[in-house]
Amino acid sequence: MTGFLKFMAGVVVGGAAVALLTPTTGEDLRRRILDELKRRGLIKDTDVDEVVEMIAAEIQDKK
Repeated sequence: MTGFLKFMAGVVVGGAAVALLTPTTGEDLRRRILDELKRRGLIKDTDVDEVVEMIAAEIQDKK
């Protein structure tokens, strides 16, 4: 695994831990996550719908 992939895995795990341990509403948390991803340049405004669909599909597959 490359260093970048290890870094991204750490970002995801850390973000998930913070998300689960922070007392906020689901809607507020989703907005904050999207804002942070946009701020860091990981997704563009036009990619938001694709990211949401991808995450929703993953959740449905795990049910």
